[in-house]
Amino acid sequence: MIPTTPVPAKDGIANPAPLGLCAFGMTTVLLNLHNAGIFEMNSMILAMGIFYGGLAQVIAGYIEAKKNNTFGLTAFTSYGFFWLSLVGLIVIPKFGWAPKASDEAMCAYLGMWGIFTLFLFFGTLKLNRALQIVFFTLVILFFLLAAEHATGNESIGKFAGYEGIICGASAIYAGMANVLNEVYGRIVLPLG
Repeated sequence: MIPTTPVPAKDGIANPAPLGLCAFGMTTVLLNLHNAGIFEMNSMILAMGIFYGGLAQVIAGYIEAKKNNTFGLTAFTSYGFFWLSLVGLIVIPKFGWAPKASDEAMCAYLGMWGIFTLFLFFGTLKLNRALQIVFFTLVILFFLLAAEHATGNESIGKFAGYEGIICGASAIYAGMANVLNEVYGRIVLPLG
C-alpha cells in the first residue's frame, strides 16, 4: 500500500507510488488545461500521455506488483494503459486505421473508466485522505466527460477541464508528499 508515514524500504525496492501519482497528476493537469480551453490539443499532451502518463505509470504498476500491492498494481497499470489508449483514440483515426470514435462510443469509454474508478475509490477508504481525494475527483471527472459526450454540451467539458486540473493537482500533491516525507524522515506534507 502507499504509506501514510515514512517507511524505510525493507525489501530493497523503492516506493513506486510517487512516480505513478506524479505521472498521472502532471499528465492529467496538462490534458485538462486543454479541456478547460486554455490551449489546443497538441503533441505535448500526446507525448505526455504516451511516455509519462502511460509508460511511467505502467512501470510504477509493475514495481507495485513486486511489492505485492494489488491496489497499486491495478491502479497504476490500468491508468497507464488508459493514457496509452486515449492517445490511440486520438492518433489512430489520423493514420486512417479506423474511424474516429463517436460521441456514443466516447461516452461508453469514459463511463466505463468512471465505474472502474468508483470501485477503486472504495479501496482508498482503507488508505489515506489524499488518495481518497484523487480518486473521488477522478470519478467526477470521468462522469463529467462522459456527460459532455452524451449531451454534446461543451460547457460540461470546459467545467470538467477545471475539475480535472484539481484532480491532477491532488495526485501531484500525494506523490510529492510521499517523496518529501520519505526524504525528510517525518511528515512534511500530510496525507491524512
